Parts: sequence; structure tokens; C-alpha cells
Amino acid sequence: MFAPVYFDHNATTPLDPRVLEGMLPYLAVHYGNASSRHEYGRAARRAIDEARQRVAYAAGAHPTEVVFTSGGSEANNLFIKGAAAFLAPGIVAISAIEHPCVREPAKQLKRSGWRLREIAVDADCRVASADFRAVLDEKPALVSVMLANNETGVIQDVGTLAAQVKPTRAWFHTDAVQTFGKRPLNFRTLNEAGVHALTLSAHKLGGPKGAGALVVDKRVELQALIAGGGHERGLRSGTENVAAIVGFGLAAELAAARIATGSGQIAALRAELEAGLVAQGATVFASNAERLPNTSYFAIAGIDGETLVGKLDRAGFAVAAGAACSSANPEPSHVLLAMGVASSLARGAVRVSLGSDNTTTQVRDFLAALKATILQLKGLTALTS
Repeated sequence: MFAPVYFDHNATTPLDPRVLEGMLPYLAVHYGNASSRHEYGRAARRAIDEARQRVAYAAGAHPTEVVFTSGGSEANNLFIKGAAAFLAPGIVAISAIEHPCVREPAKQLKRSGWRLREIAVDADCRVASADFRAVLDEKPALVSVMLANNETGVIQDVGTLAAQVKPTRAWFHTDAVQTFGKRPLNFRTLNEAGVHALTLSAHKLGGPKGAGALVVDKRVELQALIAGGGHERGLRSGTENVAAIVGFGLAAELAAARIATGSGQIAALRAELEAGLVAQGATVFASNAERLPNTSYFAIAGIDGETLVGKLDRAGFAVAAGAACSSANPEPSHVLLAMGVASSLARGAVRVSLGSDNTTTQVRDFLAALKATILQLKGLTALTS
């Protein structure tokens, strides 16, 4: 079976074989419901407790602060909607580059009398200081700024931003889905700065789809999205996905170990990739900002991004046109538009997100395939003009 080289790790990652091995017993042998009182149930509960400790340790949190969910989208919704339910309608402030699973629930709050305020970013995808201060003057009740952007990879100084919010007494949340597993993450340090909650997801770091977490300061009151049997301290009812939660714990532990060794291999690969992209006339977005080491977002003037992604797929390389969760949307990336990128160039955006298994040979082969594809597309454009 033909398998393209996988350059789309920000969308999802391959399941680590060690994680799969750890999950299998909870799919076949230890199949008990974690709420049952017999040994089958107790075995499932022990596995969840151990996974919670592993996730908490990797995120620099206490296990009692970890609420398991079905993924990052649910965790973001749990915070935005859950916190709003205990507050009088006010201002919910989010950065203009947030993932749709923060943007959409924030928009939904408008039906309950809330006002949405988007915080501007600069040309390098960083929160604009002047507009952030202006937002704080408006006294928001909820603030959410993602730790690292899923498209550009740009990292926000969330600790400093949260410290500025702290005097306003607003609840501050950060979507850390793309950061977790790629850079050190410490909720305790962020919490002391003023971050009250952060979101994690298993499938971005070698774990299974269907498991995520909201790490939340226990002083924050949240209304559950899913009511029922009172699982997860009453914040997320429903029979736990034990195998996926076990996999999440193992993946988090393995990711923390990888970060500790810090090889720098992926950053070196990206540097070679981007040198080759620039040589071919590409614009690399947010190249002056601090970014996740694996992420490169670029465009070639006059080349449609969706078309280029399709051609590269047929050439043997799996890349993305923007964010995977928005791939069905033909509109230009809202992230790039917020950065002031022209709509015509934004339509050409392609994201390469590398993983630990990618190689220098793959990057060089990709650059060769890209060059040939661009020549082909420009030739077709010339013929039809």
C-alpha cells in the first residue's frame, strides 16, 4: 500500500507502539467499568488513577486538577461554557488566532448576553500589547489565549499575559494542545502567574484520539457540559474511555522524557526545510517569532494552497492547507488574515509539521517535489492565461 511521507503532525500523530501495547489489555482483558465495585471495576479505576498521575506530572500539575475529556475541543468548551455559567454575562476575550473550538463556544455565549472581544495580533502572530491592554481596560470576565498556534506554531508569552490579567480577577485559560509534548509545560508555574486552566490532547503527542484533559485550578467553578453519573468530580459524566485514558497517560510520560533529552533534531530539519522554501520564493509566515520547532507555514505567490496540497499528496507527501479542523472551509485562514496577510497570499498557505521520525532525506525529497510541482502549476497557469 502506498503511504505518503507524513508531514502533518500538528493535525495528529502516529500512535506510539509502546502506547498501543499499554492500551491493549484495557480493550480485551481489563474491560471493567471504572465505576463498578468488583475487581474488574477496581482494576479500571486504578488504571485511570495512574494515568491521571502521569498526565499531571508531565503537565506540572496535581492529579486532582486533571479532568479527563474526549479531547481538546471538549476541554475548551468545558472551560468557556462551564465558567460562563457561574458568572454574570460580561466580556469574553479571546485572541484573534484561536482554534475554532475556542472561537465557536465564545461566539455561542453571545446568545446568553455575553460580548465577544477578539484580541488583535501583530504581523508575527503575537498578541498585540496595546490591544491587550485595551481589552483589560474593558474588564473582561473570561480570557483565553492559546499557548502555541496550531497553524503558524507561534508561541505566546502566556505567563506574562496572565500576570497582566490577574489584577482584573478574570479567569484566564490557555489552549496548550499544540505545546504539550513539544515543549516543557508547567501548570504550577503558569497558575502562579495567573493561568487558571489549560487544555491538553492525547493524539498530538503519540497518544490515541478520544482522550484529552482540562487542567483547572479548583477555585474555578465550572458547570458540566455532560450531566449524569458525576464522573470526573461531577465535571464530565459518562463511562470513562479507560483504554484511551491509559494511552494518554503513557503518551504524556513518554513525551516528557523526549523533551528532557532535547535533541534539537526537528528544529534542524525545519531550518533546512525553510532555507529550501525561501530559495524557491516562498513566504514563510511568522518566521521572526518564537515558534514550535516542528512547524512551518508558507505560501507561494500565485499558487493555490488546496491545489498544492493535493498535488503534493499525489507526489507522496502528506501536508496541510491550514488547520485540519478547518480543512473543509475554502475561506483563507483566519489566523493569517488576523496577521494582516493579504487574502490572495493567505489562500496559498500550506503547513508542514514535522515529527520525530522524519528525516533529512524526506525533507530534501519534499523540496524537490515541491519545486517540480510549482513549475507544473505555473506552466498550467501560463497555458490558461
